Amino acid sequence: MKVLQRYLASEIIKSVLFVLIAFLSLFAFFDLISELQSVGKGGYKLQHAFLYILLGMPGYAYELIPIAALIGTIYVLAQLASRSEFTIMRVSSMSTAMAAGILAKIGLLFVVATLVFGEFISPKASEFAEKLKLRVQGTSVSQEFRSGLWAKDVLRENGLSGKPIGSRFLNVKDVNTNGQLQQLRVYEFDLNFRMTALIEASHADYQGNNIWRLAEVSETRLPPVQSQSGSITDMATGLSTRTMPNMDMVSEITPNILAVLFADPDRMSAVDLAAYARHLEENKQRSERYEIAFWKKIFYPFAVFVMMALALPFAYLHFRSGGVSLKIFSGIMIGVSFQLINNLFSHLGMLNTWPPFATAVLPSLIYLLAAVGGLWWVERR
Repeated sequence: MKVLQRYLASEIIKSVLFVLIAFLSLFAFFDLISELQSVGKGGYKLQHAFLYILLGMPGYAYELIPIAALIGTIYVLAQLASRSEFTIMRVSSMSTAMAAGILAKIGLLFVVATLVFGEFISPKASEFAEKLKLRVQGTSVSQEFRSGLWAKDVLRENGLSGKPIGSRFLNVKDVNTNGQLQQLRVYEFDLNFRMTALIEASHADYQGNNIWRLAEVSETRLPPVQSQSGSITDMATGLSTRTMPNMDMVSEITPNILAVLFADPDRMSAVDLAAYARHLEENKQRSERYEIAFWKKIFYPFAVFVMMALALPFAYLHFRSGGVSLKIFSGIMIGVSFQLINNLFSHLGMLNTWPPFATAVLPSLIYLLAAVGGLWWVERR
């Protein structure tokens, strides 16, 4: 059985790698056509476009490994069936459960690869690619918004701990690719959403430990309102303004949270998604999109097992039931439909406020039931 497992593993790994490389080449070609429109903007040249496309490949690899595992496994099993090798294996006491166990062991390698690409390689590569493009073109993310970028966090008694005493809105005119905030405005409010302070700074640099160092600071403090009958004139007379060369600001907003601006949620790591979703919840903002992306990031690598389970029934179809090319085409259609349904459920989950966990798991569960049904059908035959 070990010899058989090594034989199948060798054939399937080679086949899956071939399919994956073919898909990546196709996506790289489409991306190159798209990026040619940006060549010539600022200092963005053809070599930058090639590098940008190359840095995007880990993200595609993460998305395509389960589909490549499906198509590659179908190809190998169809070839074995056409040469009657799989029939000989069955005659040699290999049951369906044993075949599934062998495929599961092989699939574990692709699960680990998907996890590594999705959690470690793709997020860093995608973030670096976006920053590279913005830096070379001389643009920034914030230029897409007329009023700049906005973020919100909670004011607490002891910086990051203690009970909430208000809320704070940050408006940034520009965010450099190195994480520096340009032309920062901070609006502070009490628990009743009465404005208590306006802080303006020319720029801010992150010092670590949730501390931002603001430079060329102008701080305007508003007096507390004693009663609802207080007039605007009374408030104006109590205004206090001071200027400082530097000021430290403790905030829940960190460069990791700001990095969300440079990446699509589907290209972020599960750790960053969890942190940003928690930040949104604490600030009473909608976080469904990031929670769904988080659970998809957790369960998507295990879709490899589902795809390989779907491939197993093809080994029981004799050559006269359909050629190898037809089986491969069927595998491609199954893989494409899985991606479409996976993305469809993400949008439906946000629109209908479905539980993020269920939204992420249901597509894989549906296809797993289809795989079990396919195996049951071929076993009865």
